[in-house]
Amino acid sequence: MITRPFDWRDISMLSRYRNQGVYLYSALVLTRGSLLIPSAMLSSLAPGMGVFTSVCENNEDGEEPLIGQAIQSQGSPLVQMTFLAPRPALAGRDLSTLIEYMVAQAGERGALRLLADVEEHSEAFEPLRKLGFAIYSRQRIWKFKHQINGDSQTISWRNATEQDNIPVRALYNNITPGLVQQAENFPAEHLRGMVYWKGDNLLGYAEFKYGHKGIWVQPLIHPDIQNLTEILSGLLQNIHNRYARPVYVCVRTYQSWLDAALEELGAESAPPQAVMVKHLAATSKQTRPYAIHALEGGRPEVSAPIAHSETNHT
Repeated sequence: MITRPFDWRDISMLSRYRNQGVYLYSALVLTRGSLLIPSAMLSSLAPGMGVFTSVCENNEDGEEPLIGQAIQSQGSPLVQMTFLAPRPALAGRDLSTLIEYMVAQAGERGALRLLADVEEHSEAFEPLRKLGFAIYSRQRIWKFKHQINGDSQTISWRNATEQDNIPVRALYNNITPGLVQQAENFPAEHLRGMVYWKGDNLLGYAEFKYGHKGIWVQPLIHPDIQNLTEILSGLLQNIHNRYARPVYVCVRTYQSWLDAALEELGAESAPPQAVMVKHLAATSKQTRPYAIHALEGGRPEVSAPIAHSETNHT
């Protein structure tokens, strides 16, 4: 097995795989399209952009090479897998060599976790489980094709500001299970979404991702909200610069009580997905050496770990 970064020699192969990818980053593919070929070329020409594409081939057996791709935002401890290809080969092939190579690349970039959105009937689901990916949540994606009509002026969603950061973080910590918080980061250092306040209480936050193919909405709604359908309708009506793009609302299982309201508003549901993580590193306590000042004229060993130092009495 030979595993290496994608380069110009693989363009023709990637063209054959154009419609054979299993996509593992729902927000990206729904807002920007598959981008299988452009993103692979980007990883070859501009590796500093945080996109890396890997090729695993076995020339002796004449099998089609496997390709995997992942993306990492600058400074983030998370790497999100974007696709694996070709689809027909994933269920019957050993993916360990390719995934181990991608894990090593992610580790070199300082990543701590590798994430993937996977439909459970997908060809990639079982292979990823066998390679150490664990489910930490599930999600369902709801699609709105058309604009929602109504009186949005009665619902006071507004753009998030820096002053909303602490309340949004508190809302996130209170609603999001610890298992999810261990796998993902707080939405963003600089909030990119809208907030809903009722008096002095923050009851809703929605993160947005925009692309030419669609708009992704990740809501975080307090369960104490009474008029939920009206609140969600107000959110969707206040999305900026929507034009004719579809809107995708991602609902995690710990917010599944939003599903009925979204269905009432006319959204279409996609099959549920497992949200998976592979931890690349574990934090462990280590003994650190400290220099100990000389006592009574003695000269202790400078590199002696303080945890192991002993005082001898004569």
